[in-house]
Amino acid sequence: MQQHFAPLLVVSKLVDIVHSDSNDKKNERNANIDGQIKYEDEEVLIKSLKRGDEEAYRYLYRVYGPKIGTLVKGYLGTDDVDDVIQEVFMRIYRSIKKFRGDSKLSTWIYRISINVCNNVYKKFKGKEVLVELNDTNDDEDYRQQFSTDEDIEKEVTDEILYDKVRGIIDKFNPEDRAILFMKEIDGMTYEEIGKVLDKPEGTVKSRLHYIKDKLKKAIEEALPNE
Repeated sequence: MQQHFAPLLVVSKLVDIVHSDSNDKKNERNANIDGQIKYEDEEVLIKSLKRGDEEAYRYLYRVYGPKIGTLVKGYLGTDDVDDVIQEVFMRIYRSIKKFRGDSKLSTWIYRISINVCNNVYKKFKGKEVLVELNDTNDDEDYRQQFSTDEDIEKEVTDEILYDKVRGIIDKFNPEDRAILFMKEIDGMTYEEIGKVLDKPEGTVKSRLHYIKDKLKKAIEEALPNE
């Protein structure tokens, strides 16, 4: 059984990004949570986390949980990532007192996330994938909604395109996949990604250029000739 490490919905988003070649940056997620605005001050948040403040950890989970989840889902190719996310937060809990503030808290959290993903990836590499992307009844129900030949042709074309791009992403090494998802899915800057991976900003830019070039070629090859 072939492994797939990029969920269809995430691949779809990446296809849209590279196909349009848009350089627009994603807006930062709004971290304002009612009654917890004080934690927007990173210094206050860090001190609260080090004290074991339960409210601070709830805030951290609500702000970073979705971001970590997106990265993990894209990295491991399964929606069943709760255990992985919990492991990330357990490592945060165990290590927060050692955090010296040499980098932003978000950078530190992403480093932990990448390390956990790498460990899980190595553990399951070469084994059967946990979830087959197309092994659901949803796809069949979705196809039944189409009524014209044009709709069916478009669906088939899209499926071929997604499979092609997904196959390319699956062949990337873990670090390249991490760069791709952090930049194009989570909207991180080159500088932020460089700090997470301990790579020069120029290296991150060149790697992303290479990755997007590979994806564009995959899209061009998959699209039918007009």
